[in-house]
Amino acid sequence: MKNIRNFCIIAHIDHGKSTLADRIISECGAITDRQMSAQVMDTMDIEKERGITIKAQSVRLEYELENENFVLNLIDTPGHVDFSYEVSRSLASCEGALLVVDASQGVEAQTIANVYLALENNLEIIPVINKIDLPSADIDKVKHEIEHIIGISCDEAICVSAKTGQGIKELIEAIIKKIPAPKDDDNSPCKALIYDSWFDNYLGALALVRVYEGQIALNDEVFIMSTAKKHLVQGLLYPHPLAPIKTKQISSGEVGIVVLGLKTLGDVQVGDTISLSKNKASKPIEGFEKAKAFVFAGLYPIETDKFEDLRDALEKLKLNDSSITYEPETSLALGFGFRVGFLGLLHMEVIKERLEREFNLDLIATAPTVTYEVYLTDGSMIQIQNPSELPMVNKIDYIKEPFVRATIITPSEFLGNLITLLNNKRGTQVKMDYITPVRVLLEYDLPLNEIVMDFYDKLKSLTRGYASFDYEPIEFRVGDLVKLDIKVAGENVDALSIIVPNQKAQTKGKELVKAMKEIVPRQLFEVAIQASIGSKIIARETIKSMGKNVTAKCYGGDITRKRKLLEKQKEGKKRMKAIGKVNLPQEAFLSVLKID
Repeated sequence: MKNIRNFCIIAHIDHGKSTLADRIISECGAITDRQMSAQVMDTMDIEKERGITIKAQSVRLEYELENENFVLNLIDTPGHVDFSYEVSRSLASCEGALLVVDASQGVEAQTIANVYLALENNLEIIPVINKIDLPSADIDKVKHEIEHIIGISCDEAICVSAKTGQGIKELIEAIIKKIPAPKDDDNSPCKALIYDSWFDNYLGALALVRVYEGQIALNDEVFIMSTAKKHLVQGLLYPHPLAPIKTKQISSGEVGIVVLGLKTLGDVQVGDTISLSKNKASKPIEGFEKAKAFVFAGLYPIETDKFEDLRDALEKLKLNDSSITYEPETSLALGFGFRVGFLGLLHMEVIKERLEREFNLDLIATAPTVTYEVYLTDGSMIQIQNPSELPMVNKIDYIKEPFVRATIITPSEFLGNLITLLNNKRGTQVKMDYITPVRVLLEYDLPLNEIVMDFYDKLKSLTRGYASFDYEPIEFRVGDLVKLDIKVAGENVDALSIIVPNQKAQTKGKELVKAMKEIVPRQLFEVAIQASIGSKIIARETIKSMGKNVTAKCYGGDITRKRKLLEKQKEGKKRMKAIGKVNLPQEAFLSVLKID
């Protein structure tokens, strides 16, 4: 037990976390040079292409120091804000953390968020300054930033280059010397925290656990705390980068994979506690929450006969990612599809891309929305995710929308532009702190609805990509919100309804109808495109009809002949307008979603 070290790596996106993990794995000799590949712990194509970690992975490594053998359990964590709950569970499974900061970029927003999570879990934090081989590396400046923002002493910070391998041996020795060994508690009732789960086609649902107290052995009957269900342990494995290693039991302080032969992930949710049914623990490990979706969007197949394929694809994907929720919905404009709940915007992008790649589907996603709490005049409260579910105006007392606390770190030259953007997005300033004379930390409270569309893109373009952004949900607050409908030829288009702040409704409505005018194809009759709030029309554009030249056959003669033909055409257009239907092309929805 005294020779086990459980640790994880926390860092902002792109600070070299996966490359450092690769270096530690190869230094410990777990993989030969021939078997080594870049980002060995990122298993999905999307992870390798985008350079992000989506799914946390674990490896068990062995290392010899001063004639003693040590077991190092490296628990990899995702870097993006959408997966912060998984990060918190991974951190709860460790005794120490490597805080990796890029020597050329300094401390970023996500670094701060994850360090606070690590401090809450009382972890031993080792500051690691990476990418020291870069010409733009400034080690002293980064040490000063870590001390100023996070308050951790950098006297013993370790400088490494994960790319060249410089400093890796010293880092592994520091892990063994500084991170405490887990507590030995084999005789207490079994308590194991599930910090990751996934689906294997042969073994079923697998739970990656950290055992805190007691032991789990083969053929034990385990008890899952949150569902109160019992299952038989069919196999136990130690995680390894190439193939898991079988074992007979996992003791306290160790990390391992439990095979229960389950057909769904529903029973092994991240954050849950496993105990033994013959000797149950009195209470579960604290901090378990069911994964909550924050962003919702409709996903529809472009070819309407692919609806069943989309259903199958979502079912299979849910086996590997229990955090997505979905339910069928229909739209007059887009046909049959699903309303899908995601952890955040990156999660939504990744899921859409995986559905399209892994299952060969062509999909349209409607504008992302958030959950609103609608309080009705009769005193009841309903939650809605889709603007079309909003009740009649006279039944609504008030609406509450979700707010987030955003942390932004930016070079000070972009501060003016950034504050203008945040004020336009209805943000309120909580804190502003100059970390160094040229870098500023901002904290703002923002409505989640304002950041789900294109806030991140705007933030990056305003700051030339230098600002970093992180957010965490805080609470629901009352907002002055209205539902904006778009009518084409007098009919509401449900897929284009949005919920907007009252003061922005007029301008948003004008922008939408103006853009729709360019997109909707001309018909044989005049088409009115209107934006409305309830029954009140706030903006309108008219698409002129396509006219056939009915007077072409009149060569001279009396003017009444021409007038008669034009009047006849006018009557026909009027009749068409009364009964005419406008079929909107799918591109119309895609381009309207891109309008700010």
